[in-house]
Amino acid sequence: MSNSEENSEENRGQMLQDRGFLRERHGTERRLESLAKLNVSPQALRALPSDFVRSHRILPFEISNGTIHIATADPGNQRVIDDIRLLSGLEVQESVASASEILEKIAECYQVTVEKMVENLRPEHGSNGESKNLHDIEGMANEPTVINLVNLIISTALRERASDIHLVPFEETLQLRYRIDGLLQEKPPPPKQLHAALVSRIKIMADMNIAERFMPQDGHIQIHHRGTRVDIRVGTMPTIYGESLVLRLLEKGAKLLTPQELGLDAERSALLSRLVEKPHGLFLATGPTGSGKTTTLYSILQGIYTPELKILTIEDPVEYELPGVAQIPVRPTRNFTFANGLRSILRQDPDVVMVGEIRDSETAEIAIRAALTGHQVFSTLHTNDSTGAVTRLLDMGVEAFLISSSLEGVLAQRLVRRICPHCRVESPVPTAVRDKLEALGARRIEGVFYRGNGCEECRGTGYRGRIGIFELLPISPELRDLILQKRSNAELKTTAQKTMVTMHQDALQKAAEGITSLEEILRVSSGDLLE
Repeated sequence: MSNSEENSEENRGQMLQDRGFLRERHGTERRLESLAKLNVSPQALRALPSDFVRSHRILPFEISNGTIHIATADPGNQRVIDDIRLLSGLEVQESVASASEILEKIAECYQVTVEKMVENLRPEHGSNGESKNLHDIEGMANEPTVINLVNLIISTALRERASDIHLVPFEETLQLRYRIDGLLQEKPPPPKQLHAALVSRIKIMADMNIAERFMPQDGHIQIHHRGTRVDIRVGTMPTIYGESLVLRLLEKGAKLLTPQELGLDAERSALLSRLVEKPHGLFLATGPTGSGKTTTLYSILQGIYTPELKILTIEDPVEYELPGVAQIPVRPTRNFTFANGLRSILRQDPDVVMVGEIRDSETAEIAIRAALTGHQVFSTLHTNDSTGAVTRLLDMGVEAFLISSSLEGVLAQRLVRRICPHCRVESPVPTAVRDKLEALGARRIEGVFYRGNGCEECRGTGYRGRIGIFELLPISPELRDLILQKRSNAELKTTAQKTMVTMHQDALQKAAEGITSLEEILRVSSGDLLE
């Protein structure tokens, strides 16, 4: 190597050290730091076969002056070095990194993306799959190309932390969207002619009837992804352009969060503990679909569980498995509904019962009578605020004296996106946002607020993850009297707000702390939580 090449190589090493990627060890051996953020050269990736890279757990990341730079967890392996020289025709410079970091970076760099696969598929298939007969469609569904595309769509969704996958056909296109942090994000669509084959493949995986295309169906898939079991609920719905699919992704190994991790402050977490540790009574979580009600109840059950308590749940469906808790799915096709199931499990001598949702007066009355006869009962309702739970039960036909006697507390909630901590900056409140919030009843839009600029960590959205905003309503003697008198929701709310932190107040506090943004509060509220 010439003197100029040696100097260039030294400069390259010094540059990486200056950036914080390399650290000298024992004088000659170099340690790679921040491997996840290291920019990898496409030229280096092409220099070695992907199978060789994976099997030897090495990562080529740079080529300069006739030398290929690699990351390895096993430096000094002369056989591997000789193979790299032979395959690439280059000299080899080793740097050290952990095997787990290398494997993760290899998966990121060599992955086949949905975009790449879709682009490769576009010219391959002819006429619209809808016109093919059932035998042809089933055959296409078992083609390696279709199998790989379905697997890739699911694995990419899991990697991007999606909760749902939506596949919807239109006249000329097939729309693919992932729901990430509560919002749908559009992805490059598969070719429309693959629609029937993709739907059939997913139906085969979910043990559904691929011949039935004109009635809604539900199915279930169980897979393993990066060592974690994932349950996928599949729902189909016929549309004028073919079947629409929604896949709900549930990671069974996901850690259940405590109430404080979900977004409750220490004071209200302590109040919640006092409410849910009572030996009997009814506790409700309320909010719209997708607001995290069931997750909150799971967190509560996890917190109160002891071997001395027998806890039973009846759910539609069972979303997470709770250690020590007997969980029962409803089966409407066999007339095993919430009401029928609740009657049955009360004969199993439970101490604590969780009913996935109170949907009708029959279920409501059985749940309330169970709470009055020595059981601790948890359930969910679809209402906009905490006091709305009372009026909703009254509308169902439940007697006021039963509600007054059994109800111990209500937790109303929404989910808002968290500002990405990697790109969070202070931001003046836009005049339009201030005016809208104040028009909806928000007060004192003052102080410092924040937003996300958008970065690689949050994929340019400015948000990463979600957190709850809550209002926790304990049923006081004054409220019990008002319930007994069937007072209006407005009167109940006025009385409750004397001592309760409202969702409006909680939302603005989280915005002031830089957890979420005012724009996000405005998006989620639609005015109802700011009244």
